[in-house]
Amino acid sequence: MNYVSLYSGCGGADIGFHSKGFNNIGSFDINNSSLEVLKKNLKVPVNKIDLSKSIDIRDYVKSGTVHAVFSGAPCQGFSTAGNRVYSDPRNNLLVRGGELALNLNTEVFISENVMGSLSGRLKEYWNNLNKLFISAGYTTQFINVNCLDIGMAQMRKRVLFFAWKDSSKSIKWPEKQNPRNLSDVLNGVEVAPNNVGYQIDSDDEKVKIAKRIGQAQKLSNVRGGKRAVATWQIPEVFGEVNNDEESILVSLRNLRRRNRLREFGDADPVDLEVLINEHGKGVVCHLENLIQKGYVRYKELNRYDLTRTFNGKYRRLSMAEPCITVDTRFGNPIYFLHPEENRGFTVREAARIQGFPDDFIFNGSLVEMYRMIGNAVPPPLSKIVADIVKNQLLINE
Repeated sequence: MNYVSLYSGCGGADIGFHSKGFNNIGSFDINNSSLEVLKKNLKVPVNKIDLSKSIDIRDYVKSGTVHAVFSGAPCQGFSTAGNRVYSDPRNNLLVRGGELALNLNTEVFISENVMGSLSGRLKEYWNNLNKLFISAGYTTQFINVNCLDIGMAQMRKRVLFFAWKDSSKSIKWPEKQNPRNLSDVLNGVEVAPNNVGYQIDSDDEKVKIAKRIGQAQKLSNVRGGKRAVATWQIPEVFGEVNNDEESILVSLRNLRRRNRLREFGDADPVDLEVLINEHGKGVVCHLENLIQKGYVRYKELNRYDLTRTFNGKYRRLSMAEPCITVDTRFGNPIYFLHPEENRGFTVREAARIQGFPDDFIFNGSLVEMYRMIGNAVPPPLSKIVADIVKNQLLINE
C-alpha cells in the first residue's frame, strides 16, 4: 500500500506508516534540513516544495494508487503557544493538504493539528476541510487525542481528521493506556546518540535561577502555592527585598487577579488606595523602592503592577510524572528544566519523550534539531493512525 506525507517535517508521521509496511511514494516539506533527516533515516523519496503554491502534485507522485495521504499542516497559527491569528496564511495549509490529497484521488486522508485549531473562528478551517471531503463522497470523522492516553510520557493534545472512500468501514480507536513517567523514557539516555544540548556556564544567571527551582516547580510572579517560585525569592539574581516589601509583592500578586477592571485577560493593575488599605500609607515609599529595584511598575491613574508577569518560565519537570507538551524550545532552560540537572533537555531526551527511537538520527544545528522534534507528529501516534488505516479502513485492499 502506498502513502504520501504532506508537510512531513523530519518524519514523525512517516515512521508510523513505515513501521506498518506502507510504501512511501513521496514526502513533501519546505524545510530542507528536515527532509535530509527524513531521507537519511527512512530512505524515502523527498520533495522540497512550497505546497502553498499552485502545483500539480501528480507531477511528483507517479507510482499508481495512493492509498493514504497524511497531512501535518503547520500549527503555529492555531497554537495556544502563539498568537492564534485567524488570518495567518499558514492556516490555509490545513485545507490545502486536503485539496492536494483529492488531486491524488487518495483512498484515505488524515490531517493532524493542535487542539487550539478547534476554537472559535479557527474551527472554520476544519469545517471547510470537512465539507471538501463530504462533497467528494468521503466519510469523515474527527478524533481528539491526548498522547497520555496512548501510553506516552507526554501530555500532548491533538485533533485528527479522517476521510475515507468506503462508507462501510468505520474507525475503532484503541483502548486507553496508562501514561508513562519521564523516568521511564529517560532511563539510559546518557549513552544514546544525539544526547547533546545547550551548554551553560556554572556561573550563568540561568544556573543560579535553576538551583532555586525544585521538581514540578516554575519561576512565576503571578501564581502562589508550592509549585511557584517568585523572583523575589531568588535575591542573588533579582535583588534583595525586606519583609514589608515582600508582603506588598504578595498582595499585588493576589489583588491583581481579584480586583478586575477589564472583562478580558486574567489580571489588572492595582489601585493605590487598595494597597493603602492593605498596608497603610507607608506603602507609597515601599512602592517607590520596589520600582527602583525592578519588582513593580507604575501604571496610569495611580495603579501599580508587578514586573515579570510571565507565568511559568524555568519549568522543572518531575521524573515521577509525565511531561508537558514538547515544543521547539525544549532545549532552552529558560522554558524547561531537566528534572535533576540545571540545564534544558538534550536533543535525544526531547526525541525520546516524543517517541522517536534511538536509531533515528537527527542532524543540523541545535536550533534545527529541537525545531524538528517539537514540530513532529509523535511516532507512537502515527503508528496507531497507520494501523487504523491499514487494518480498518483499507482492510480489503
